[in-house]
Amino acid sequence: MAITPLMNDGMDGAPAKRVLHSMQEQKEKGRRIVGIYCGYAPIELIQAMDLVPAVLCAFAEGPIASAETVLPANLCPLIKSSYGYILEGTCPFFGLSEAVVAETTCDGKKKMFELAAEVKPMHVMDLPQLPDEAEALVNWTAMIRKLQGFLEKTFDRRVSDDAIEASIKATNRKNRLMRRIFDYAALHPPLLCWQEMYDVGFLALPARGEEIEPLLESLLARLAVRREQGECFGTERSPRVLVTGCPVGGDALKIFRIIEEAGGLVVTPDSCTGIKSFLGETEEDTGDPVAAIARRYLAIPCACMTPNTRRLTALSQLIDRFRPDAVVDFVLTACHSYNVESHKIGRHVGERHGLPYLKIESNYSKSDEGQIRTKIEALFEIARS
Repeated sequence: MAITPLMNDGMDGAPAKRVLHSMQEQKEKGRRIVGIYCGYAPIELIQAMDLVPAVLCAFAEGPIASAETVLPANLCPLIKSSYGYILEGTCPFFGLSEAVVAETTCDGKKKMFELAAEVKPMHVMDLPQLPDEAEALVNWTAMIRKLQGFLEKTFDRRVSDDAIEASIKATNRKNRLMRRIFDYAALHPPLLCWQEMYDVGFLALPARGEEIEPLLESLLARLAVRREQGECFGTERSPRVLVTGCPVGGDALKIFRIIEEAGGLVVTPDSCTGIKSFLGETEEDTGDPVAAIARRYLAIPCACMTPNTRRLTALSQLIDRFRPDAVVDFVLTACHSYNVESHKIGRHVGERHGLPYLKIESNYSKSDEGQIRTKIEALFEIARS
């Protein structure tokens, strides 16, 4: 029995086209757009200033050749793709943006941002990477206040604490709705497929809470109908997979597709392009909304942090919630932080949860898809045994 697509709401086009169309409309109405690359960019602050955050292009192999005329070939493909889009002028979101918010999550990105700053105004936030130190929260709060000053000067507007507080509450509501949607992937078998989780996340991440809430509520209603009608993906015997590691999008979506083609079900896309951006809450009504935002974002368990015990804790919570049969750790070539950390992740998954674990190191090309498929199929044999 065919399952009606979750996003079947009368709107044509892939999520990226829909987001682009929405931003073009907002631009025509006089709203101004700020480009972002990373989950550490404080969306609540940007939206409180009536600015529109745009997630910039970074996940395609095509622009990498252009980037390698400037950047070293042995650099992370995400960085090269990001810069290639800028050189070619082929990222429409970058074209719409009047400024870009960046962050010091890795050395390669920091140096690439220096080059990108020659093209468009760029504000780089110095992200503390020892999150357990007392100074980290003080410094990160200061960085967010500096970003506020940059945005106020660049766009000639001011923002009040009340507006930031309202934005926090709207984002919290949005994230709660997103977590309720992801809950349908925790069912056995799941009522969501990986493509639907990715698509709704792509739409929801940059959207203002009050603007996306009606769509999310309608999706929850459709999922409730699916449950009533007994519609699901896969069977009780289909291997359930949690995919952790580097951000996944564009050409890197091959990892999800290959898992599905091998008979598996991706029930948890655990990355900053998946469920991670919608976890947690920003504390409300603290009297200092900027500090509250700082606390919430500093708790994001990216591999750039050290020691990154929060990632292990968060991973255990996701395993308990979504009950995967195996864990796949997707690591982009030359992403040293995630690559080194994969040793701890594999040990934690095996020793703490007794699950089979597989690290896949890859880039955005299709050349290794056969090898990846063979490894995934072998992982499923272990999971079924």
